[in-house]
Amino acid sequence: MAQTRLGGRWTPPTRRHDDSDAELERQVQRAWEALLPHADAIADGISLTLFEKDREWYDKAGHDLRADVRTSTREHIRRGIKTMAGQRDPEKRATDVWRETGRRRARQGVPMELVLNAYSLGTRVLWEALLDLGSHQALGVDEHVLLIAGQRIWNALDIQNAVLVDAYRRESARLERRDLQRQQGYLDGLVEGRGAHPEFAREAAETLDVSVDEPVACVAAPFEESLDEPLRGPEDRLERAGRISHWHVRGGTYFGLVPLGGLTLDDLAGLLEPSAAGRVGIAASPEGITGFATAYQLAARAAQTVPRGRTQVVTVNDRLPEVLLSANPEVASLLVEESVGPLLAQPGHQAALLLDTLVALIEHNGSPTHAAEALFCHRNTVIYRAKQIEQLTGRSLQAPRDRMLLGLGLMAIGRSSRGAVALTQQ
Repeated sequence: MAQTRLGGRWTPPTRRHDDSDAELERQVQRAWEALLPHADAIADGISLTLFEKDREWYDKAGHDLRADVRTSTREHIRRGIKTMAGQRDPEKRATDVWRETGRRRARQGVPMELVLNAYSLGTRVLWEALLDLGSHQALGVDEHVLLIAGQRIWNALDIQNAVLVDAYRRESARLERRDLQRQQGYLDGLVEGRGAHPEFAREAAETLDVSVDEPVACVAAPFEESLDEPLRGPEDRLERAGRISHWHVRGGTYFGLVPLGGLTLDDLAGLLEPSAAGRVGIAASPEGITGFATAYQLAARAAQTVPRGRTQVVTVNDRLPEVLLSANPEVASLLVEESVGPLLAQPGHQAALLLDTLVALIEHNGSPTHAAEALFCHRNTVIYRAKQIEQLTGRSLQAPRDRMLLGLGLMAIGRSSRGAVALTQQ
């Protein structure tokens, strides 16, 4: 093979190779250029195929979106053919079109799968159209040229998909952040009592995807100093159970709005129990989001009745006495003074014995026998301590009202078997 002397080094000739590459490029471009008169027909065929393949979704989407898809498909096909034919638009790059399409489809709520299917279908139809056109002798395109043209359009599909997916995901994330901020704004408004205003309630219901008068629950979990998350992933857990929910943080409390949809508060508590990492309270608003502010207050108070450091999900219905006491600290303080206060005034060990005995007696309806079994001591010991309790407090364990006051007093200092918090310290 002949070689050429250049700068002291021998190199092979390149002119013939360059000429053949240039000629191949011209043939590929001419092949694509031959499709330009058919661009709109090809695009319309792609659109009709898309609408037929995913008819149910596109029918729900409406005429405007179908019209936009048809127009966009025409632009993509024409621009794609021109790009392959070497007729690039210096004012607008193909990647800009793909990027804008990804953003627009995300805003329109078109599933990414449908968007990617449209690009794959468009590439396949274009390739088939080129093959069909190349089969006509008048075009004068050999198989090698068609093969190169096909490789390029399929390679371009990978780039298209990468650009579109990136733009689609970025726009989806932006929209989710905006929607989340909007939802949280309405949650704040509902906690503030603005749900009582019909227009605000209507807008909140639309944003949160609930009916205005649909019964809802409020879940409230206060943050603790040693606890980052009082509830871990409650939204995901409820979603797996087929329940939507919306969550926000306000004033040191993590709270959520959950449409009940036939659930009882106990059902909801059971669903959330595995997610709990701290104190959690639940309250219902049977009248819907208009009463959410009250439900929030009750749920927060119910959570506060659980002793600090304990992990427990409670409903306000099961904690009514404790919630009543927590809402009235002055009354709770007076109650303690008038019930178990004299027991608290005893020396430490004696006070603990008497309080434990009082808890056991109240739990067993004043029965010394059953209380003794619970305390692992003799029945006579319980009877002796019961007399001491009655003498110190001036209350009779046989009188229902006195027994109720003593039981509430125990709740107020956190000594009831139900584990009520020391409510006088709230």
